[in-house]
Amino acid sequence: MSQFRQPLPEATAMPHTRSRHLPPYRGIVAVDAKDFTGHPAIEHGTISRAIPQLLQRAFERAGIAEVWEDQRFPASTGDGYVFGFDPAWMPFVIHPWLHTLQDVLTEFTVHSTGAVRLRLRVSLHIGPLPDSGGEFDGNGTPRNDTHRLLDSRPVKAMLAASNENITHVAAILSDRCYQDTVASGYTGRHPDHFIEVPATVEGKRFDQRAWLYVPAPSGNLYDRRILGDRVVEDQKTRREDGGDRRTAQHGAGHQSVSYRADKGNLNTGTVHGGQSVSNIDGGGDYVGGNKAGTVHGNQGDTVQGDKSEGRR
Repeated sequence: MSQFRQPLPEATAMPHTRSRHLPPYRGIVAVDAKDFTGHPAIEHGTISRAIPQLLQRAFERAGIAEVWEDQRFPASTGDGYVFGFDPAWMPFVIHPWLHTLQDVLTEFTVHSTGAVRLRLRVSLHIGPLPDSGGEFDGNGTPRNDTHRLLDSRPVKAMLAASNENITHVAAILSDRCYQDTVASGYTGRHPDHFIEVPATVEGKRFDQRAWLYVPAPSGNLYDRRILGDRVVEDQKTRREDGGDRRTAQHGAGHQSVSYRADKGNLNTGTVHGGQSVSNIDGGGDYVGGNKAGTVHGNQGDTVQGDKSEGRR
């Protein structure tokens, strides 16, 4: 019964009721193994143990072993790993650590003779998080956002679209991380190495500006269709010439085109038989069914009586 005699935690004030000190700012790195559940169950334990070992090796080889040695609120996620660190190190984590991690994973794949292939998504963020040495440190919105970024559509698509024998790391940076470290010039990588993307997560209320970085790109990684609808939307061109109005919309991996012809017929495909056309107010045509290029039968309007009859 002793477990029920523990003192209750101190009540905390509701948000927005009084001012308090911000928690310390921390850099956050989270990694996730691609297709972890696709590996046989017997390999899951091996992969879970290998991930932190490979991360440590990469930090040591990159010359920033202090980041690993001084990590805050570390946690294994089974198919990945997450921890906090002093954000002053973030420029070095972006470069050279991400590039070094790519090299370490390449060597691991070669030496494991293909028995276990590891490809990692990496998420980097900066924000205030509780860090007093307690059991539940590191929980907060920045931590949640780091994991959302890790699961976001662009970084998953980027790794999936690359060559599995070449690209072993795909990283996504929060906008705060990018602005503080890359755009400000503190990171040894030019901003042109990074691609701005809308980070969204299927089934989650999450939509943030973020930045992709791939240390060893391969394949057609710069096909912007894999990066998200909004990115591609910026590349669309619309033309209105008074006749046909055509709008092309591109999604990830598919393309759909809608056509509109004011006061006229626009045909694509094949139609067997006549076309059913009903005139509506305004002088335009309302078309039911599919109108197409090869037409067998009557292509024009079929009108019985006065075509203008009934219009006032």
